[in-house]
Amino acid sequence: MRTIVAVLCLIAFALGCAISPPEPFDYQWQSNWMSLPDGISFGNTHGCVEVAKNGDVYLSTDSKNAIFVFDDHGQYKKSFGAELAGGLHGLEIVMQDSVEYLWTAHTALHQVQKLTLDGEVLMTVAWPEQSGKYTSADEYAPTSVTVLPNGNFMVADGYGKSWVHIYDADGNWLSCFGGWGTAAGEFKTPHGITYDSFIDKVIVADRENRRLQLFDTDGTFSHCISTVLNRPCHVDVNATGWLVAELEGRVTILNRTGDVLKHLGEQPDRKLRANNRVDYDKWSDGIFLSPHCAAWGSNNDIWVSDWNFRGRLSHLKIQ
Repeated sequence: MRTIVAVLCLIAFALGCAISPPEPFDYQWQSNWMSLPDGISFGNTHGCVEVAKNGDVYLSTDSKNAIFVFDDHGQYKKSFGAELAGGLHGLEIVMQDSVEYLWTAHTALHQVQKLTLDGEVLMTVAWPEQSGKYTSADEYAPTSVTVLPNGNFMVADGYGKSWVHIYDADGNWLSCFGGWGTAAGEFKTPHGITYDSFIDKVIVADRENRRLQLFDTDGTFSHCISTVLNRPCHVDVNATGWLVAELEGRVTILNRTGDVLKHLGEQPDRKLRANNRVDYDKWSDGIFLSPHCAAWGSNNDIWVSDWNFRGRLSHLKIQ
C-alpha cells in the first residue's frame, strides 16, 4: 500500500511540474520577427521605440527614414520623416482627447514636435531661450519628452546642459529644474523622461549618475531610486512597474520601489556594452548590445532598440 501511495505521489509531482505555469516575466526572444522591404535599412538606431494602442511599433533612427512603423507581427507598414533625418532621438505616443499623437525630441534641430501618427506636424517648440540657461540653440540638445495629464509637457535636455524644461500645452516655456551635478535633483545626462500615471510622478533616467530620479509634475524633487543601474537611458511604464533600457548591455524590470523583478538579455562581454560599432557577427539572439530604449506592448511583450550603427530592433514575447 505504501508503495502505491509513493508512486501516486511521484506521478502527481511530475504532472504538477509538467503543467506548472511559466515564471513571471518569462520571455522568448523572437528571432527574425521583423521584415524590411528591399533597399531599405535602418541605419543607426540612436533613438527610441514606442507602441501605439493598435499594436503598431514606431522606431526612430538616424537615417532618411527617420520613423519606421511595423505592425505587431513585424510587418513593415511605412516610414516617414525625411526632413527629420539625423538626430531624431526621443519618441512618446500619448492619448489626448481620445486621439493618439506622436511627440518627438530632436537633438540636432534643437526642438520638440507634436505630430499625428502619420507624421503631420502639429506643433514645433524651439530651444528655451526664455530660460536664460543658454546663449544659443546649439547648447540645447533635447533627448526626450513626456506629456502630463493637463497637457503640459516636460523636455529633458540630455545632450545639452542637463536641464528639464516644463511647457504649457501650447508650447510656452514655464520653468526648468535640474542642471548638471550629482546631488539629489541634479543630473548628469537626463537621457529619458517619462510620466507615470500610476503614481503621478515624473521619472528621469539620470544616465551618467546611474540612477532614476522621481519628481512631482511641477518639477519638485521627490526621491531617488537606490538601485544602481547600468547607465539607464529610458523608462517605460505599465501596471507592473518600470521597464528600463540600460546602455551597458541590459534591460531591467523594476517595481515602483526600485526592486529588481527581472534582468533581461544581459551582455556578458563588457567590450560589447555601450558600443555603437558592434557588427552582425557579434550579435546573439537573447543578448542585447547597448539598449537605448525599450517599450511594453499592451500584453507585456517588449520591444528594444539597441544603439547600433547597423540598426537593431528586438522583440521579446511574454510566455
